[in-house]
Amino acid sequence: MPDVFLFLAQQPVLLLFAVIGVGSAIGHVKVRGVGLGAAAVLFLAIGLSAWASSYGVDLEITEALGTLGLTLFTFCVGIVSGATFFSSLRRSLAPILAMAGVLVLGAVVAVGAGRVLGLDSAVVAGAWAGAVTNTPALAAARDAAGDDAGPTIGYAVTYLFGVVGMLVAVSAALRHRDRDTDAPPVLVNRTVRVEVTGNPSVQDLEHRHADRIKFSRVRRGEESPIRTADDADLLLLDDLVTVVGPAEDVDAVTRELGHTSSHRLEADRLYLDVRRVTVSTQQAAGHTIAELDLLHRFGATISRVRRGDVDVVATDDFQLQLGDRVRVIAPRERMVEVSTWFGDSSRGLSDITPVVLGLGMAAGILVGSVAFPVPGRLFSIGSAAGTLLVGLVLGRVGRIGPVVTAMPYTAAQAIAELGLLMFLAQAGTRAGAQIGAAFTSGDWLRILALGVLVTGVVATGLYVVMRRMFHIGGTRLSGLMGGAQTQPAVLAFANARTGYDARVALGYALVYPAAMITKIVLGQVLGGL
Repeated sequence: MPDVFLFLAQQPVLLLFAVIGVGSAIGHVKVRGVGLGAAAVLFLAIGLSAWASSYGVDLEITEALGTLGLTLFTFCVGIVSGATFFSSLRRSLAPILAMAGVLVLGAVVAVGAGRVLGLDSAVVAGAWAGAVTNTPALAAARDAAGDDAGPTIGYAVTYLFGVVGMLVAVSAALRHRDRDTDAPPVLVNRTVRVEVTGNPSVQDLEHRHADRIKFSRVRRGEESPIRTADDADLLLLDDLVTVVGPAEDVDAVTRELGHTSSHRLEADRLYLDVRRVTVSTQQAAGHTIAELDLLHRFGATISRVRRGDVDVVATDDFQLQLGDRVRVIAPRERMVEVSTWFGDSSRGLSDITPVVLGLGMAAGILVGSVAFPVPGRLFSIGSAAGTLLVGLVLGRVGRIGPVVTAMPYTAAQAIAELGLLMFLAQAGTRAGAQIGAAFTSGDWLRILALGVLVTGVVATGLYVVMRRMFHIGGTRLSGLMGGAQTQPAVLAFANARTGYDARVALGYALVYPAAMITKIVLGQVLGGL
């Protein structure tokens, strides 16, 4: 076996993909319906590296490969979440501050328990960094303490439970996710007969229902042609209209206007056709639906947009991205023209937009490397947080002039998953190489007890505060806990359990930058005690 480890140590790329492949296969094995998913790659890498260390072989994947994987992952998470992140940020400042408070509480507990256990302050700082699985916090602690060995030993002993403990907490958060009140609603179509005489306008009705509904078709009386609805349309007595939206909102607008008609305008294809079209051209991507002006361009309208596996109502301010699938309603004779204009190509799903990927990654790494002076040292947020922030901005902006700044959802998810697996494999081999030396320390049991306590306090604190104070659903909370732990393995586990629900990535992206900054600052404070 030592010969095999020596060979793998000389072939880091081979080692990387072997760990990814075997670890992913293990992750697919489920016990009582639960599997580790991508987190199995991390645990396999830790085990292999620790095993190799017992033979005196340093089995570690090159750090540059891990950094590449992590930055690809965080950049693509930002791209995917950018469109919804900033709208969520305005109402999520309190949860972000509460998350930072929980991390501070974990640091206070670490200091107090460390003194009770008789541990050196440098070891406590490293143990805290491992319990919250944050390597930049470890670096800050080592610099502040002026000691490399103590913090590193503490980190290595507590890191593994920092991952496992938070996976258990995420499992608890997801146990009743079917009761989440923030789940994306299922959209329905309904034809409504107008029985009111006030001539309400389509635009007023949509705004009155906070743009959760969309009027897609209008027919004057029984015999006139069906046409696409316009915001300026006034609804007259006996008009037939098709309403799209969540069932609760469609019920409300039905009661407001009249009653459900026995006619189904969406089933009549004599005048209008309907088709799912993939956005794959630069001219359509990065614009809001209102900016496309489809009604005057083609006599067409969009009723729904499908991004990933979720259908949403096509509001005027919804910004389209490459790879989105839009439900277009248009005159039969113009449907081919509309499809051609949008592109309707599978390339829209897989185009990695290399200009955005390359320049965005470079910009994010530069942002992460900018050093800010703080008392006693220079502070930088690191390449992971930098690429996440740039990704969020690019995903929100959508386009700059003729350049589309977002990536197709499918392509971004694929790159993010590959990057995540690369990082987990590298992080696992690095942690595994440190474990052997750490456990030769006579203090390892006390250090492990401290790590279990800190991880438990942080996990429990996040769960209680976010569920009880802010009523955050389990699905979003699972991503938030992964972001607060700054641990991609936790995010991967939550994604696997939820089928890549978009709320998981949104929760992760929402708190990750603040969590990273908070941990680095706390690492410096603990190391300097």
